[in-house]
Amino acid sequence: MKYQLLFFTILTTIEFVRSAKILGVFPYCSHSHFVLGFSIMKELSSRGHSVTFISCYPQKVPIENLRDISVKDDISGPLQALHIRMNISTFSQMSYWTKLEAGLDFGMTTTEATLKSKSVQELINSREKFDLVVLEHFANEALMILPHIFNSHLILVAPGPATFFTNYLMANPAPSSYVPSFLSGFSSKMGIWQRICNAYFELAGNIFISTRMLPEQNALLKRVLPDTPDLGTLLYNASMMLVSSHSISDPIPLQQNIKDIGGYHLSAPRPLPMEIKKFMDNATEGVIVFSLGSHIKSDRWFSAERLRAILNVFSKIKQKVIWKFESDLEEKPENVMLLKWLPQQDVLGHQNTVAFITHGGLLGITEAIYHGVPILGLPIVWDQHKNAEEAVHTGMGLKIDFLDLNDKNFDNALNELLNNPKYREHARMRSKIMRDHPMKRLDEAIFWIEYVIRHHGAPHMRSSAIDLSWYQLYLIDILFLLILLSSLIVLIVYTFIRRMRIRTGEIVKNKTKVN
Repeated sequence: MKYQLLFFTILTTIEFVRSAKILGVFPYCSHSHFVLGFSIMKELSSRGHSVTFISCYPQKVPIENLRDISVKDDISGPLQALHIRMNISTFSQMSYWTKLEAGLDFGMTTTEATLKSKSVQELINSREKFDLVVLEHFANEALMILPHIFNSHLILVAPGPATFFTNYLMANPAPSSYVPSFLSGFSSKMGIWQRICNAYFELAGNIFISTRMLPEQNALLKRVLPDTPDLGTLLYNASMMLVSSHSISDPIPLQQNIKDIGGYHLSAPRPLPMEIKKFMDNATEGVIVFSLGSHIKSDRWFSAERLRAILNVFSKIKQKVIWKFESDLEEKPENVMLLKWLPQQDVLGHQNTVAFITHGGLLGITEAIYHGVPILGLPIVWDQHKNAEEAVHTGMGLKIDFLDLNDKNFDNALNELLNNPKYREHARMRSKIMRDHPMKRLDEAIFWIEYVIRHHGAPHMRSSAIDLSWYQLYLIDILFLLILLSSLIVLIVYTFIRRMRIRTGEIVKNKTKVN
């Protein structure tokens, strides 16, 4: 009887998880962001969950158990206007605070367009019930109203590693002495000046969140959905956060309910289109893959001078080059193939790929590590400087800041990367480390998602640090009390000594009078 009851309990639990209703919210109109969300949502649907997926990229061919809700028409227009105003020259001239403001602009634009979307409004008004909301966290705190509306648990998915943009939500510690801020461009090995700068970046980032981002997100929420609770009551209800780093990142502290699943979108290389396959198979000296990702357009961001410098270097090397470039180039060397879009992960996994020239985006860096390909980073914005610096720090890559790129340093760096075997060796070593896990990262992500469902939000994993005020968390109140007590003790001792000196002086004076 006991074993029958146990079997029934397990069966009931498994059936409950299999039949869960899950809402995935990944509205940012960037293919790299979409890939991270789609990998999880597709896998959940394949395991029998009923998935509703809000994104900018609805599937042309329907997937079983997956219902698409597209917000592309609502978001792409406003975002395009922001992208037009943003270019390499304007971003390079921004102060640290202005860069944070620019990031907030992207987040606010996406969040407002998502909440105002007709299809999302219909879903909200339907009062449909979900067991879980899986939300990409990207300066979109107002979207945390969704699990409140649908009476569900919440899992946040960060498109990168833990940063000050995410740490405050889970009370995750990030000592500035060895955890580099994501906009710093530093590795974990920092000198005293870098630690000072890093501490400033973190402090300014946290001040920005409390004084700029959260008030604006709260105002946005009240403007679009007036009858909803204040944002402050919604922020700290997430059951878990899934973050994505890569194996070249140095270890950092993570709360128990923050899980690093970096690389979960990776897979074995798929068959290449025939044109690309033939080009790469015939590359006896190897192939260089060159891509600035899905977000940055090479034909827009490269000046004519930099284009000439790059093409001149490519014309002198023995290797072939596959370059994601959105238009035609009349002066293209014969060893260069231009593609408006390329299956990046698959070409990086080809046996003839010998180097990867990248802007330093997280997904591209992660894919290069997975396939053991050395990196030449040309960082431009956001966390790309830090990602490229970590590749240098671990010995598997080199870095040239995009604005410093010229014929000479590009030629030197590329030839060093191609001809010095140490970069390839370090890349292969990092690939082995990344692949050496007890289970696939995607399986791990699904396990934790289902774990939260099985354990009704997993409140036992929540840190009590979330309930503390900032001055309690950093022991400022204790420090203040110690300073107060120390001052009181000093005052008492000073008063005692002063009175003793006065008393002693009076005794001496009286003795002098007697004599």
